[in-house]
Amino acid sequence: MRAFLMAAAAAMALAGPAGAFDTTARAAWVYDMQTGTVLMEKDADVALPPASMSKLMTLTMLFEALRDGRVTMDTTFPVSEKAWRMGGSKMFVEPADRPTVEELIHGIIINSGNDACVVVAEGLAGTEEAFARRMTERAAQLGLTETTLVNSSGWPAEGHVMSTRDLGLLAEYMIREFPDLYPQFAMTEFNYKGRVPSNAGNRNPLLRIGGADWTADGLKTGHTQEAGYGLVGSAVQDGRRVIFVITGLETERARAEESERLVNWAFREFSMRSLVPAGEDVVQAPVWLGTRDRVGLTTRDGVNVLVPAGVADQVKVEVVYDSPLPAPIARGDQVGRLVVTIPGTADTITPLIATDDIPEAGFLGRMKGAVMQLGQRAVSAVTG
Repeated sequence: MRAFLMAAAAAMALAGPAGAFDTTARAAWVYDMQTGTVLMEKDADVALPPASMSKLMTLTMLFEALRDGRVTMDTTFPVSEKAWRMGGSKMFVEPADRPTVEELIHGIIINSGNDACVVVAEGLAGTEEAFARRMTERAAQLGLTETTLVNSSGWPAEGHVMSTRDLGLLAEYMIREFPDLYPQFAMTEFNYKGRVPSNAGNRNPLLRIGGADWTADGLKTGHTQEAGYGLVGSAVQDGRRVIFVITGLETERARAEESERLVNWAFREFSMRSLVPAGEDVVQAPVWLGTRDRVGLTTRDGVNVLVPAGVADQVKVEVVYDSPLPAPIARGDQVGRLVVTIPGTADTITPLIATDDIPEAGFLGRMKGAVMQLGQRAVSAVTG
């Protein structure tokens, strides 16, 4: 027999689907990190030229090398002639320089240095080609299914592609796995040896916005003629983090305006609701042949859901478990699930765990339980 409990008196009056965001970007992906909810996507799985946004993968490889102890912030790398001669955005390293890992991170994030990327690639893998192969392999391991990289900088090249979803998932990985390194994405100025022009600071337009009720703190812009203008960005409001990726905008101004509109939309059109606080019992479930006849069911971390504006009486919450639960039951055993259905989104399913140990009853207890069960069946047969 399956037991269903409609929480909050059958249905929760929350908010109908938020108005879809009609972006002018060629492709886009917007994600709420706290709940793992994709808020919007447009051609998110199409592999496109990522321009300098693919530098996030170069930085990921360097961050992992730091985490694994293969390099430190003070490790220095030589500068090859190939790195020195790189065009486009630069950190302005020269062959006689020995930049540190910390300086190279700043040069890639803030100056978008193509030269810095080549220095890192050669320092970690010997050649940029070998490094690109390693990046592609690592991307696949991270679940980035539409990523193939042939260089370290995002310099236009045939076959150098990433999808907006892959870029967004990579950003989430970096934010989650490298909390000590991630704050460097919010830095706006770096001038290696006084060689960097004054207009070569961090191009992320959201870092300089004043008066917003949210704070942007990353990640990376990109631009080539083929790719257009793009941005992998992230912003926080009251502890809630949104990650977004846009690409294919026609101008730098369009990128800035679209980014701000997207972030405003993501925070204003969706609200966080706590359905089950952490540690609170969801239901007392009956137990069969145990030393106690009921056990509490709860979640490990509570249940928070992201609710789109405009939904009314359409959100459904169900608790699902087999009833009665057979003893023995150990505290922490998964014995059910809580299912939240929100129109227009995939169901949110959260495991329900037992709050207590319920040993199996002794002989007399089992006999008593069997008699009671037979009595209930008899009453059911008479009244049915």
